[in-house]
Amino acid sequence: MIHGSRTPVRYWLFKSEPAAFGIAELKRRKNHTEHWDGVRNFQARNFMRDEMQAGDLGFLYHSSCAEPAIVGIMEIVRPGYPDFTAFDPLEPHYDPKSTLQRPLWYMVDVRLKREFRRPITLRELKTHPALVGMRLLARGNRLSVMPVDRREWDYILRLERR
Repeated sequence: MIHGSRTPVRYWLFKSEPAAFGIAELKRRKNHTEHWDGVRNFQARNFMRDEMQAGDLGFLYHSSCAEPAIVGIMEIVRPGYPDFTAFDPLEPHYDPKSTLQRPLWYMVDVRLKREFRRPITLRELKTHPALVGMRLLARGNRLSVMPVDRREWDYILRLERR
């Protein structure tokens, strides 16, 4: 790798229950920035630990609510580092198997870039044949963090403008 260069921007989707931590909460954070903690799935953890880089972009998706939808865009501002909530027995995401010496779980820091002009609902996403291969729409997909390919990313941005 040439000094100062980086891999191209990658695209992601982060699911969150708005009652637990949604776009309104992220907007209230200093600099609209927060760590994305509590991911307890190894595949999603691997994406955050091994693949996400500062400058990557992600959709913020509200799940487990009346109308699941993509509601905004976030930027990764700090790549993967150990999720400190796993070390604290008072935290809801505590995991006694994760230690400072051998962390199991990782998180990234995200900053809200912008809220969508309108939510792009799951129902709407499912009506577009161009998105048929999107991981979010795959039957049985339960990942809370997943990659989005550039074609899907661009298509969803065009949907927002409709």
